[in-house]
Amino acid sequence: MTMDSLAGAQEAVDHDARAFSTPLDEIDVSNPALFQQDVWQPYFRRLRREAPVHYCKESALGPFWSVTRHKDIIALEVNHRAFSSSSALGGITLRDRPAELELPMFIAMDPPKHDLQRKVVQPIVSPENLANFEGLIRARVRATLDALPRGEPFDWVDKVSIELTCQMLATLFDFPFEP
Repeated sequence: MTMDSLAGAQEAVDHDARAFSTPLDEIDVSNPALFQQDVWQPYFRRLRREAPVHYCKESALGPFWSVTRHKDIIALEVNHRAFSSSSALGGITLRDRPAELELPMFIAMDPPKHDLQRKVVQPIVSPENLANFEGLIRARVRATLDALPRGEPFDWVDKVSIELTCQMLATLFDFPFEP
């Protein structure tokens, strides 16, 4: 083992120890530093074991619940009467927006409105239709990733997430797109 790998292993142990020694009521998985430092995993591992439905009463974004087990997330996802995605009933984001800034979003709708919207787009995003675009999708992902700056910070959301999403949606909905 090299000195660097030993140091990395010790750092991982330190982060695990910190995650498991922090009082449960002080764990805030919305803290961006956990993701910036890539140390979020032990916190989620602990929450899945000890508090799979966890209430964070104090965070920069205000109080929130986090659900960390897959089966619990699925149970919430299908129980639209008790757990709404609608922004009018709490929504899917941690921050509240003023009503005048709310935009209708497919992901923030409940049935039956969500089901109607989904029915319209389902054929476009079916596995069979996406298979027709596999070569194009792979080429665009490669081009986008290859164009990223090397050795300098950049905004992933702007340079990758938004860029690829816009390209793919333009293609899927047959909207003219020039790379």
